[in-house]
Amino acid sequence: MSGYIEIPADIIERVEMMEAILTSRATGGGEEEDNRIYKLLRQNLMADQVIRDLLPKFVRTYRNLDAFWPFIKNEASSYAERREIINKAFTPLVDHLEGCNSAPPDKESSNILEVFDANGVYAAWTKALDRRNSDPEGAITMARTLLETVTKRILDELQKTYSDKDDLPKLYKLAAKALNLAPNQHTEEPIKAILGGAMHLVNGIGTLRNRLSDSHGRGGKLPVRPSPRHASLAVNTAGAIATFLVETFLEQQKNI
Repeated sequence: MSGYIEIPADIIERVEMMEAILTSRATGGGEEEDNRIYKLLRQNLMADQVIRDLLPKFVRTYRNLDAFWPFIKNEASSYAERREIINKAFTPLVDHLEGCNSAPPDKESSNILEVFDANGVYAAWTKALDRRNSDPEGAITMARTLLETVTKRILDELQKTYSDKDDLPKLYKLAAKALNLAPNQHTEEPIKAILGGAMHLVNGIGTLRNRLSDSHGRGGKLPVRPSPRHASLAVNTAGAIATFLVETFLEQQKNI
């Protein structure tokens, strides 16, 4: 590994370099220079909030290779097992960077939500996407957070009042009314049905989050645990509704 001197500009190559350094250290290799490069790579990757959340826990925990070695040594005795542990831990991040967890609708919603609010709405959206497969409970929590964030942001922009105690269904009703998206604001039955359906979906996400997410303790011997398909349903639905709200808001702003 001592041949790795320059830090690649491409982020995927940086992640692959880090994985290779850790694998080398875990399988009896490694040079003194590797430790310096590992620390530089770690500092660089940890600076990005989204990337940091997807880094293996042992990377976030151990600042250098000497600290990492006792951990991996105790995790598995064979080199093959250690390689598998490291590779599996890096898979969610690599999949994210290669776009394996992103479908075309994800990208369309991402563009719209990032333009609207990069630090709030878009940040919640990306976290929800990233957790669909690796952390279904967390993804469901972030799906609701996304809708809460987008409705509050729209209400703020339109100077409409709401309470911090308002739950998601109440926030959505306020935002929908402000955007002329409430079913009772329309007379055409198909439009009313679609808008009513959106409201029911929002209520459903709130219910799913309360029952299946990691936001509340669950009693009983066999609590229901969400799967990635439950998380995808919640996240994709929340993304579609959030995008619809933002598109409606932006369109109305053009006509002011």
